[in-house]
Amino acid sequence: MAEPRARAARHKGQMNFASELRLLLLAYGDPSPDPSFPAEPLPETVRVLDEVVTDFILELCHGAAQVAHHANRQKVKVDDFRFALRRDPNKLGRVQELLHMERELKEARKAFDQNDDQVAKDAGKKGAAASPDDLDGSESVTGADKASKKGKGKGKRAAAPRRESDATEDSVPKKRKTVG
Repeated sequence: MAEPRARAARHKGQMNFASELRLLLLAYGDPSPDPSFPAEPLPETVRVLDEVVTDFILELCHGAAQVAHHANRQKVKVDDFRFALRRDPNKLGRVQELLHMERELKEARKAFDQNDDQVAKDAGKKGAAASPDDLDGSESVTGADKASKKGKGKGKRAAAPRRESDATEDSVPKKRKTVG
């Protein structure tokens, strides 16, 4: 039992979650001792709750690190945290719910990005049908612009937007050199 006290003494004066805990206490109806007091929770209450939360997180991380160590790994994985929480079904269920929600949000973002790309392509096709007189010149791509973009950075480059007049049916895409 001396270990949590030593840890708390080591972090004395430093609060990690003070603003979040104040809001949490207010959300759960932290009563003020007297109407003349401000609606803020007592600083001592926030400090003690911060120590409890910090100790819980540290112990959970140490437990997950032990699970990883027993599995002969140096890196801690999400499954290690699940295993460390296996005896508390409420916390384990909440973690699984958050992971599932994160996965759904990633899929929704991915679907939205794909739909957004399709909308941009459709808008590009409609914009290409416009006459050259409608263009204000800011959309044109000159040879100087292409040359200045060449060679900058390595990796994937976004394709420059092309107008229908730039690409003809007779043009053939360049073949890439293969290293083999």
